[in-house]
Amino acid sequence: MIPLYYDLHLHSCLSPCGDDDMTPANIAGMASIKGLDVIALTDHNSCKNCPAAMFQGREYGVIVIPGMELCTAEEVHVICLFPALENALAFDDYVYEHMLPIKNREAIFGKQQIMDENDKVTGTVENLLINATDITFDDAFSLTASYGGIAYPAHVDKSSTSVLSNLGFVPPDSTFTCAEFHDLKNLHRIQKEHPYFLQCNIVSSSDAHYLGDIREPEYQIFSESKEIPDILNALQTKA
Repeated sequence: MIPLYYDLHLHSCLSPCGDDDMTPANIAGMASIKGLDVIALTDHNSCKNCPAAMFQGREYGVIVIPGMELCTAEEVHVICLFPALENALAFDDYVYEHMLPIKNREAIFGKQQIMDENDKVTGTVENLLINATDITFDDAFSLTASYGGIAYPAHVDKSSTSVLSNLGFVPPDSTFTCAEFHDLKNLHRIQKEHPYFLQCNIVSSSDAHYLGDIREPEYQIFSESKEIPDILNALQTKA
């Protein structure tokens, strides 16, 4: 098994709350400087900067997993990761059609910038990406799987937009086998209160919206190889 330092929850300047300096090249470059092996780009409800991020990852020697932070109908955030870019972009098309059609107001929410491989802005997303979709929490996992990806609840221990803050419990029919905690100091308390998480593989990522918040090489996952499908399989397999 290969140990890989990771940060699997990063936002680019496509997310309206992401800093303008969170360009694909800057993200990959900072990940390389910090010594990370694998990162995931998970903008709110969009994968449109994944092509540029994956290109820059190859330039900097960092594995970039194409992904998304999906906002469900209950406003629960779910990390969705995909084995290949085409899967992610097909999922992106589906999600955009299931978002509330509310226009972004840059002066209030921020820019939603799509960038090319040279970190040049090629366009913007018209509808506000931080809105909820009509995709339910229960449906998010099977939907992601239908596009070849995996999904797991984001920042379970946060006081907003998490499965516990918004639903108050783990739905009894849940099937996810991985969960993200922002701060692992909360892990044992939450596992005691919600035993479902005892059966999950636990990861901890930064949810970085600024370059300086990208994780240091602190946590590792162990994968059969450095290929993205093997990494996704490792995330779903409890050590």
